[in-house]
Amino acid sequence: MLIINFSFMEKDGATVVISHHINEGKHQEYENWLNEIGPTARNSVGYIDWQIIRPIPGLSYLYTVIIRFDTIDNLKRWMNSAERKRLIEKVRPILKKDDNYYIKTGLDFLFSPENDKVKVPARWKQFLATWSAIYPLSTIVPLIVIPLLRTLKIPAIRFIDSLFISCVIVALMVYLVMPYYTRWIKKWLYK
Repeated sequence: MLIINFSFMEKDGATVVISHHINEGKHQEYENWLNEIGPTARNSVGYIDWQIIRPIPGLSYLYTVIIRFDTIDNLKRWMNSAERKRLIEKVRPILKKDDNYYIKTGLDFLFSPENDKVKVPARWKQFLATWSAIYPLSTIVPLIVIPLLRTLKIPAIRFIDSLFISCVIVALMVYLVMPYYTRWIKKWLYK
């Protein structure tokens, strides 16, 4: 089962993506179960929010529940709680596949392997990969952005320049550089 998670939380924030494949004709039972487990998750320490991606009626049976917590410890506490375990046992008979979930923190979303069986790379490898991608961008992007800002008559104020430069670098990292770069170095990264 494919599980994808994008966590844009602050320093210690964490997100869990839970995928449940529901048996045919059991959607209402699952919805009732969501109404039961929802309040217990929302009352947990560190809870921030949750979203439910429901299946398309008649086409799919997969529910995806995304829950965010302020820290990885609070998230793990909820995921391992007796109440959650009890509720998972209650819903298990209507699940076609077992309770699948994936937890991510910080910038791990930049290093999400295509195969969900592969673990996230070691932090030091994430550091080297990110640094080696940001260094050339931080050298080249200002050479392009600053003249563009002056052409647009935006005053030469360091904080404004930094705002635009950092925005371009982050956008390039998230949408263009890291998805291709991590594929290119995947043998080293996930070794």
